[in-house]
This record gives sequence, structure tokens and C-alpha cells, in this order.
Amino acid sequence: MENSGKKMLESAQGIIKKTAKNLHLTKDIVNRLIKPNYIHEFEFTVKAKGRPVIYKGFRIQHNNTLGPYKGGIRFHPGVTKEEVQALATLMTIKCAVAGIPFGGGKGGVVVDPKKLTESELEFLSRAYARSIAPFIGPNVDVPAPDVNTNPKIMGWMVDEYIKNVKCQMSNVKNKNELNELRGTFTGKPVEKGGTLGRTEATGRGGVIILKALLKKINVGAIFKSPEKWANQDSPLQKKIGGLTIAVQGFGNVGYYFAKIASEEGFKVVAVSDSHGAVYVKGGLSPEKTLQCKKENGTVAGCYCKGSVCDLRYGKEITNEELLGLPVDVLVPSAFENVINGENMRKIKAKIIVEMANGPLTDEAYEFLSKKGVIVVPDVLANSGGVTVSYLEWFQNMKNEKWSEEKVNQRLKKMMEKAVEVIWTKSEAKRIPLKQAAFEVAIERIVKK
Repeated sequence: MENSGKKMLESAQGIIKKTAKNLHLTKDIVNRLIKPNYIHEFEFTVKAKGRPVIYKGFRIQHNNTLGPYKGGIRFHPGVTKEEVQALATLMTIKCAVAGIPFGGGKGGVVVDPKKLTESELEFLSRAYARSIAPFIGPNVDVPAPDVNTNPKIMGWMVDEYIKNVKCQMSNVKNKNELNELRGTFTGKPVEKGGTLGRTEATGRGGVIILKALLKKINVGAIFKSPEKWANQDSPLQKKIGGLTIAVQGFGNVGYYFAKIASEEGFKVVAVSDSHGAVYVKGGLSPEKTLQCKKENGTVAGCYCKGSVCDLRYGKEITNEELLGLPVDVLVPSAFENVINGENMRKIKAKIIVEMANGPLTDEAYEFLSKKGVIVVPDVLANSGGVTVSYLEWFQNMKNEKWSEEKVNQRLKKMMEKAVEVIWTKSEAKRIPLKQAAFEVAIERIVKK
């Protein structure tokens, strides 16, 4: 995992350096974009199984030119300083791409949370919140959930933060002040100041971006299927109905992408989890597949179409086989580097939507881009989550509470605007979307 973190950091810094060179930026500006402002590395003690255990924690604050540092907290045994720094760097870019007034940060604890009881997990979460309390705040640094953390954990952390900042909840002067303090963490339970629409936000944002992109491209030319799209001026919905999607990863992001894409008229034909994958040529039901997965522990064997699961509908395949399916759109939503030098030649999709962080290696990205595959980069594709985190923070700071419909409308507007800006630069300079996204982000940061 240490080598993986180093490679991730080198890759993130490499593309920033390359972009900065294309923009003719000075060495001082490049250093400002590369180096984090602060690296907080610390140890803290939590009682587990009746004895004190020392844990290693990180909070890296990369850049706050555009606003408070923003980024998740992950609990994982493979967390490293290099990985956290890479993710903090990419959060700076992602927030700038999305056009929201946040910078980039990230946090993590070296721990396997699956080995902890719920009470031990709570003690750990609260201890970590106490450790970072001196250098976070609604106008300073705004953490959120990430790998193995969730709204419940954010609820514990925000409670602990408020307790430490104000000593006692009773010392908070008024409701407005309490809501502002709650804005220090996003991804919270709704009853603790969280927002409606946050759970689905990353997946929903990815579908909004895909639809916005399809309005821009010549679908018939990209997929070389004139019989499917004889009239390029036909309504978008007609184009969508002919497109097939495979989603690797069926966690929160992958599931909601598949569910919302299916509701929008796309044909989702394959999904997978860590245990295996299922292919249903006629199009599967994401909701019924999730229900089947909960009952069986895996999507493998869940050949679900409509409201029925039946062996006749599909077949079991591997995760690797899913990546090579003859689909129009491939959506890697699980881990980094899943598309690499070993399997990149098997990819048949014409559009790849990077819903995971860094699912393509640099080698695979270069190879597929040269083949004409459109890669929607992670800093754009999965920015729906941080965008709704911003909307949650905004509601806290303004002491407002929005309907889910209003949140989704704001998300749609912001995602479509991000696509418009990046597509315009991509077309004007004849560069891939990834390069255009990084150029847009870096220009926004250096012009501030």
C-alpha cells in the first residue's frame, strides 16, 4: 500500500507539473500547486479490548486558495501519508473543477475498522476528532466521510468537535452558531445538520455529467452505429435508450450510478462487487440486484430483471470480464488502477466514466485516449459528492434547510456548468477532457 500511495502521489503531481508547463507557469507557482500547506501527522490513544492502543492519524491540508480545505477521512489499515497527500492534492483540483469555493484536504487513520466493536469505533472517531479539532473549522477545514467512514461517524466527530471547541453544548449562544459549527463536517446525519440528497450525490452527479456530455458529442460517430442513431438531431432521450452500461463496483457510488442511470433510460447490463459480477444482456434492475446482494452477500448469481431474479436472464462473470464487455459506457466505481497495462487492450467501451479515484493507470489512460476512447476524469466524474457537501455546508452557514428536490436541482445546475466549461476548453484546444479539467482547475487557482 505504501508503494501504491507513492505512485498515486507521483501521478497526481506529475499531471499538475505537465499542465503547469502547458500553461507556462513559473517554478514558484508550480511549487505552490504541488506542496501541501500543512501536514499534520500524529498518534493518539484509544482503549480497545480493555487496553490502550496507539493509532496513527493524518490530516493534510493541501491548498486553500479558493476556500476552506475540503476532503474526506478514511479508516483503513493501508492508509499512508503519501496516499493522503495525493488525495488532498486531487481534492484541490476537484473542488476547482466543480467551481465550488473550497480547497483540498484529506485525512486518515491506520486502522482496520472491521475489527472494532461499534463502541470502539466511536471512541476512535471521537479521539481522531479531538486530535484535529485545533486546526479545522467551518471557515478553515471541512472534513467528510471517505473509505470506511459514514454519516454516523461524522455525527460522532461533529459532536466531539463542538464539545471541544465550546467546552459544553450549553455554551453555544444560539442556533445559528450551532449550525455554523456543525458546518465543520459534511456528510452528517440529517438530524445533525446533514443535507437531503447527500447519499446519492456522487452517483447522481456522474449520471448528470454523462448526460451533459452526450448532448455535446456526435453519438453516432463515437459509437460508429449509424443504424442506432440515424438522426443525430434526435432527442437526447432516444440516444440514451440505445446505450449500454457496465458498472464495476456496487457500493454506494456504483449502486446509485446504476440506479439513476437506469431510471434515466440507459440500459445497465452488468454490475459487480468484490466477489464477482453478473451480466444481464437485456438490462438488469439495480434495485432488485441490490436486494438480492443483501440476501446472498454478493451480486454473483443475481440475474435480476424487472422485479424478478432468474437464471435465464443472465450469467455470472468475473470483474476482469466485466471490464472487457462490449458495452458503450464503462463505469469503474471501485478501486484505483483497475484498468492498467495488462487489460487495457481488452477495453471495448467508447466512454469511460471514472467514478472511482484513479481507476486508470497513466499507461492505460494514454493508450485508450489515443484509441479515441473518451475518458471522463475522476476530478469531474465523481465531483457530485463534494458539490453536495458544499451545499450542505452552505445550508449550515446560512441556517437553512432545503428540500431534496432543491438540492438535486442545484447539483444538476453546477454539474452541467462544470461540463460546459471543460468541454469548451477541450474543443477549443483540441485536448482530452482530463487535460482540459486540470487546466481549468489550475487556472482558477492561480488567478485567485
